[in-house]
Amino acid sequence: MLILLPPSESKTGRPRGRALDLDALSFPSLTAARAQVIAALAAVGTGPDAHATLGVSPGLVDEVARNTVLDTAPALPASRVYTGVLYDALDLASVTGVARRRANRWIVIVSALFGAVRPTDHIPPYRLSMAVNLPGVGPLAGYWRPALEDEMKAAAGNGLVIDCRSSTYAAAWTPSGTAARMWVQIRVPGATHMAKHTRGLVARHLLEAEREPKTPAALAEVLESAFDVALTEPAKPGRPWVLDASVRTTPEG
Repeated sequence: MLILLPPSESKTGRPRGRALDLDALSFPSLTAARAQVIAALAAVGTGPDAHATLGVSPGLVDEVARNTVLDTAPALPASRVYTGVLYDALDLASVTGVARRRANRWIVIVSALFGAVRPTDHIPPYRLSMAVNLPGVGPLAGYWRPALEDEMKAAAGNGLVIDCRSSTYAAAWTPSGTAARMWVQIRVPGATHMAKHTRGLVARHLLEAEREPKTPAALAEVLESAFDVALTEPAKPGRPWVLDASVRTTPEG
């Protein structure tokens, strides 16, 4: 099984510690591509055009400045770097035992800077969206797409691909061929905040489930103990199954 997560805009770091080691990250075939993006991002710098290029508020001076020292900034596990609504709901810090081993094996975070990382990969905080057209690299989703193809197919194997990404990050890789038949997109009705929260809860529920679902139908069965779910078959070959999920509310007695 593969649980695909987006990164978060909010990230946490630490003042000291070992620096980023690209050679130590998962998916080693991405090393050269990662180095190119890091260099291009550093070249954007902190000048007056940096914020416009990165599509961020001019007030985010400190976060943009982080991008210029990624080679030397202290790194920590991606599970601790990424914060925010989805990651608060997932709460990987409290996951133990079998669920922790599943998290390290199943979860892949799709990143504009690193392509893809596992929760255990040590990375520094950064500011970069997959929607950016990065000078010297180009539109990042298109840049990462060919690089991610073989790595993600290998990571997915014959198992389910549970897609909790936003459309911006889904553009960097979509399952094809036999993998597409096992691709399930988690869709949450309502506001963006609730969608992020629910996807985090869905991922957590799967990590702690008594059994690993092997089919889209089995996935719906596993989730329906905690969520209101509706599974829709792909509209055509190459498109995902869609699983609508809402947190089940308990009627007041």
